[in-house]
Amino acid sequence: MSSAQPRGPVDSSRTPRFAGPATFARLPRLDEVGGADIAVVGVPFDSGVSYRPGARFGGNAIREASRLLRPYNPAQDASPFALAQVADAGDIPVNPFDIAEAVEGVQAGADELLGTGARLMTLGGDHTIALPLLRAVAGRHGPVALLHFDAHLDTWDTYFGAPYTHGTPFRRAVEEGLLDTSALCHVGTRGPLYGRRDLDDDERMGFGIVTSADVMRRGVDEVAQQLRERIGDRPLYVSIDIDVLDPAHAPGTGTPEAGGLTSRELLEILRGIADCTLVSADVVEVAPAYDHAEITSVAASHTAYELTTIMARQIAAGRDAS
Repeated sequence: MSSAQPRGPVDSSRTPRFAGPATFARLPRLDEVGGADIAVVGVPFDSGVSYRPGARFGGNAIREASRLLRPYNPAQDASPFALAQVADAGDIPVNPFDIAEAVEGVQAGADELLGTGARLMTLGGDHTIALPLLRAVAGRHGPVALLHFDAHLDTWDTYFGAPYTHGTPFRRAVEEGLLDTSALCHVGTRGPLYGRRDLDDDERMGFGIVTSADVMRRGVDEVAQQLRERIGDRPLYVSIDIDVLDPAHAPGTGTPEAGGLTSRELLEILRGIADCTLVSADVVEVAPAYDHAEITSVAASHTAYELTTIMARQIAAGRDAS
């Protein structure tokens, strides 16, 4: 992108927040600005879920809930939409009946956007989409560090013999060499597993685990410090399944588990890793049919806002340094 002043959100003092198209944070569409430093893109796909469907509607629910986001982020002391051009790139169209073809389509769409120089803030969709997104990002940066916020490990081998589901993306990513296995961590995991082997397999792949109980006992500052040390200066991808939050904070999701993080804890951990080199991110598994009063969508929109702010700050800092 050029150094021209970025085009920001619609002025809410002139057009009420509840009016007009629901782009993310009321930002311009990508075709209105010609190019972006950060492309917010939806992937309306949920054919890889194992329990409740409905995450195909998550991206638009997050966009609707993001109408109330404002241009200055006091927690990070930054105005992200003034620091970088952020635009809504619409949705990547995918085949809802063929998972393998959908995975290829998501990768192609992500490759196209990354090819413009943009970083991606992807709104899912179910967690299956993390695999093609990581393929695209690793194609640009090589193997990346991964922070995976989730109630579940998502490193299982197959479901009903299917290799591509929302419970398998990170095993496939490890197998394909997309991840820097010295810098992998799950955050917020909890709940029953199929057996001890789930944890043993996960450890062999290189993942560390910070459970939701660890966050409660140790606090967000200590957890964020541990994550910063593990990531170092490697290029980082952050993948957030909204079910990392307790069902009290995110009822609208497909596989809820009791005992999760609060939305405050999630946001504070993200702010604590703001100096890590975030190359792209996703927020997935918002299923609005199970939501109440937009609780889940609001939490997801603020999560995406924090991630976008981190990327915008780093883009601006890189531009100033050059």
